[in-house]
Amino acid sequence: MTSHAEALAEWLVQQHQDRAPLRAVPGDFAPESRAQAVEAQQAFVHIKAQYCGEAIGWKIALATPVMQAMVGLDAPIAGRLHSKQVIDSPAKTESASYGRLLVEFEIAVRIASDLKPPRGRGTSRHDRYSVLDAVDAVAPAMELADDRCADYDKMAQHGLQLLADNAWNEGAILGRWRRDWRSLGSANEGIGSLSGTALINDEVVGQGYGRDLMGHPLEALAWLANEANDRGTYLCKGQIAILGSLVRSKFPNPGDRLKFELEGFEPIYLRIT
Repeated sequence: MTSHAEALAEWLVQQHQDRAPLRAVPGDFAPESRAQAVEAQQAFVHIKAQYCGEAIGWKIALATPVMQAMVGLDAPIAGRLHSKQVIDSPAKTESASYGRLLVEFEIAVRIASDLKPPRGRGTSRHDRYSVLDAVDAVAPAMELADDRCADYDKMAQHGLQLLADNAWNEGAILGRWRRDWRSLGSANEGIGSLSGTALINDEVVGQGYGRDLMGHPLEALAWLANEANDRGTYLCKGQIAILGSLVRSKFPNPGDRLKFELEGFEPIYLRIT
């Protein structure tokens, strides 16, 4: 780990602790490449683990080209989930604990076996078929994130900072796992055909489908497995991965009641205090 990455990680941690509005990283340790941003993220996650628990899973952000372009990147990014920030539905969280809370509505998978680079397939890259048997169970999820009042008109300047900042993750709310997930959805698409509906105070605020996640949730998982392998690590048995939002991010207010209905699953709930 370079001193440059550690300095950036420490600066980001302090920004979060101060709940400071998002601003550009000081030039003397701003990341200049994706590799530098990933190294800083790893240092950030290491520091955060001291008070949020060990990293027990992964997340995908910027799953669509439109979102990537908004932050000046050309590919999705990955972040980590911490044990003390992953909780079961129903849940509540305090708005005052964030610079500005945003919530996403996602599909989560639990990993059944290590996803090291595949062998004997003529390629070292995962695809939706190589990750299929590595999915133990599927559940609905809400991701909690803190954008610290980001100015989205200027986010094209901050894409690498977002990557270093663990893609803003501040936790996840999980529903009940289903190990019979292969029985869900249509015969052709499986969980790719599942619909997801987000509600705030009983009003529908968005709807999407599993296929919105890079064409299929398993394609998203394959991308994540390859990203981890590119970092010199892998998704491990028992870890959790949340695969991107089916619905545009929402910014709830204190008193709001959020509900996510993923077809085939019990709804999950989050209350903002």
